[in-house]
Amino acid sequence: MPPKIDYDKCDACGICVELCSEDVFFGTPGLGGAKEEKAVISHPDLCWHCNWCVVKCPTEAIRLAIPLTMHIPFK
Repeated sequence: MPPKIDYDKCDACGICVELCSEDVFFGTPGLGGAKEEKAVISHPDLCWHCNWCVVKCPTEAIRLAIPLTMHIPFK
């Protein structure tokens, strides 16, 4: 299951876009004075469920639902 973004909490910092090694997120983090754009889930099927985006999000706007088949390795 792909990550979910709560756009009411998202401040368009772009940390999730920069962190994700699998390019699950797409967005413009506002570097160089460009207009900031909130991230979107562009490739949900590539998510490895590493939880890094959830841990590093400063506003706790990202939630990750671990698929049932992966619950045993997470315990």
